[in-house]
Amino acid sequence: MWEALSSNEMVSAPPRLEAFGRRTNRRAGEESALPHTKRVTLSDVAAMAGVSVTTASYILNGRSAEMRISGDAEHRVRSAAERLSYRPNRNARSLRTETTATIGMISDHVASGPYASAMVSGASAAARAGDHVLIIGETEGDPIIEAALIEEMLDRRVDGIVYVTLATTQVAVPAQLRETRTVLLNCVDVEGTLPGVVPDEYRGGRTAAAALLAAGRSERVFLVGEEAAPEVIAERERLRGITDELASAGTALAGTISCRWSVTDAYAAMMSFLDSGGSASAVVCLNDRIAMGAYEAFAEHGLVVPGDVSAVAFDGSELATWLRPALTSVAIPYAELGSVAVEMLLDGTGGVRRLPMPLLAGASV
Repeated sequence: MWEALSSNEMVSAPPRLEAFGRRTNRRAGEESALPHTKRVTLSDVAAMAGVSVTTASYILNGRSAEMRISGDAEHRVRSAAERLSYRPNRNARSLRTETTATIGMISDHVASGPYASAMVSGASAAARAGDHVLIIGETEGDPIIEAALIEEMLDRRVDGIVYVTLATTQVAVPAQLRETRTVLLNCVDVEGTLPGVVPDEYRGGRTAAAALLAAGRSERVFLVGEEAAPEVIAERERLRGITDELASAGTALAGTISCRWSVTDAYAAMMSFLDSGGSASAVVCLNDRIAMGAYEAFAEHGLVVPGDVSAVAFDGSELATWLRPALTSVAIPYAELGSVAVEMLLDGTGGVRRLPMPLLAGASV
């Protein structure tokens, strides 16, 4: 599904692109060609057409008449470019001097997510500040839709693309995105070549553990959640930070209460732990929803937060403020992530930036 950003809200739409509420009629083709593994160059086009690179460049830049190039040569070059799916590499172009004033954003599930849509809001604000329009497409995790979206945005000559994932993840970036200016948002390139911005999950983990240590909770501290897929960075980096912070105080996690990252699964896992005689002085929940499930299990066992057991989590969502007592949570700076990604795109900044994850103090520690 394709999504678009208006000035105030996200608007669901049939498969098409919109830009700040301005609807277009063009639809992405259902049979978009898959990207080539090797980028096609102008030299490849010239060789297939039997002309010089200079002649091919003149033709593809609309200068055939000016340079008195024959119609036959122009036909051969344009046919070769189409057959090879040639597209100029615009990585080196400055967005400040050659621009269509549009930025593409391709996401998996971010645009319609209840929390991470703040990334889109941050990105749109930064785009407006840079006199650009943000065009958003959501793939729903479908690689065919993703390929069509990329093709559509490149055909529109967007000045660059922000590629975003809901979970902080290592990604194999589609080959097409390596041919245009691209910044990764909430993910990192598995090849380590593309710029991006992610939360500093490692420091976030240390922050969560430090909050418990400061409250005197150093023993019988349990992690609540499950080991994520290998490509997911968040769980692995949070755990590494928690482990290192506890180790610096001469202690360690007492164990892991394994559950999926949802309220009902966390509740069931915590009930099982407590029913079997388990005892914790503190829990580190890998997200706020897990903490909500743990709260319910604590209440059924007559345990009071934070008197009997302390709790800290990750996300910094509104849910953390609704729980009673309010949950102490390490926040993901969604809006700032989106803003920084667009700023990096406009400025041509390289490397991977890791943004601090602030502690939102509640009353659960």
